[in-house]
Amino acid sequence: MKLKIKTFGITRDILGGRLVEIEISQPTVSLLRSELTRRYPDLENLNSLFVAVNNKYADESEELSSTDEIALIPPVSGG
Repeated sequence: MKLKIKTFGITRDILGGRLVEIEISQPTVSLLRSELTRRYPDLENLNSLFVAVNNKYADESEELSSTDEIALIPPVSGG
């Protein structure tokens, strides 16, 4: 299944664009994370990374569909 993933902040730099498409056979948040880390090892350097599905933070076991709006939410910094 092909998924479209929106990126923000440092994840945009690591993945190389605002929107990334990835294909995985059994789409869950956990498997998506694993596949993204395999393809983009620098993601492992982030001290936190949330996955949002349809504007809500997602559990690792949540199943994904090709119509979901998926976003990677990196750590927020500031002062």
